[in-house]
Amino acid sequence: MSLRDETTEMRAGHALDVARLVDYLACQVPEIRRGAVVRQFRGGQSNPTFLIESDGRLFVLRKKPPGALLPSAHQVEREYQVMRALAGTGVPVPRMILLCEDASVIGTAFYVMEGIEGRVIRDLTLPELSPAERAATYRAMVETLAALHMVDWRAVGLEGFGKPSGYVARQVVRWSKQYEASRTHDIPAMDNVMGWLARHMPRDDEAAIAHGDFRLENMILHPHQPRVLAVLDWELATIGHPLPDLAYNCLPYHVPANFPGIGGLKDMDFAATGIPSEADYVAAYCARTGRAAIADWDYYLAFSLFRTAAILQGVHARALQKTASNANALAVGKLATEAAEIAWQCALKDGRP
Repeated sequence: MSLRDETTEMRAGHALDVARLVDYLACQVPEIRRGAVVRQFRGGQSNPTFLIESDGRLFVLRKKPPGALLPSAHQVEREYQVMRALAGTGVPVPRMILLCEDASVIGTAFYVMEGIEGRVIRDLTLPELSPAERAATYRAMVETLAALHMVDWRAVGLEGFGKPSGYVARQVVRWSKQYEASRTHDIPAMDNVMGWLARHMPRDDEAAIAHGDFRLENMILHPHQPRVLAVLDWELATIGHPLPDLAYNCLPYHVPANFPGIGGLKDMDFAATGIPSEADYVAAYCARTGRAAIADWDYYLAFSLFRTAAILQGVHARALQKTASNANALAVGKLATEAAEIAWQCALKDGRP
């Protein structure tokens, strides 16, 4: 499937002044000429994303959504910064072309990057692949995550990209505030898990480049090989503890197969399918990052599900305001309750009150 196949006409509430945009880009980017065609990608719950085609060359534009935004949300500027910094490392990212912070062009800040053709896989069961190909695909994903966490973030110019200590504590506070700011109804499990996370912060602290939304769907794979060509959607990236990244990447092991946005591997027959179990996947990560084991695993899982619930609640709130980026945002937003309840179950499994 090509990038063009992933697009549609611009959705209501997201129309751009295409003529003004193309005129601006034609003056800034030699590869983009007047007459370029702009279409919107179907996906994108957070930042609206568009395909620009000019003389057969493909580019991708990411922008902030319209309407009132929560503090520190939708920071496309940070996405641009981290991907630009990772160029030339062992982490595959698209070539960054332009960052525009002048809202007068299309109404919000945006950036442009190269378009990369490849596979975007949304079904984590990989039904079209053989067991050996599934195993290789998951191996490529965990190797990419490990490579990211091993990057020397100071050496690539990201020393000011985030605070290297206290990440988990700050994240619990941040997402609690984000949730409260977008609360539309009571979720008892969310209230329970917020308090539990605040009481049981892990003692160990580390710093790495944390992606924040690391999952298979946010990667472009080679058309035929189990190889990652690019990692996308860096909106939540920062300098912080790497283990919440790993826990979030492992959330499919804890949710049902039909859970939108994450996809589920719960109750999967791992031996028959070739997909690694959670224990094997985590062990592969540990082997590539020099870890003997991971303490507080249930905490990181509960935290990742709690954060997911907060994000889903934000999607739901924006849908009620009719500014959400994806057409099914109302349905997805209602899953906040389910994510919070699974988070609370992980907390209870930990055994600490």
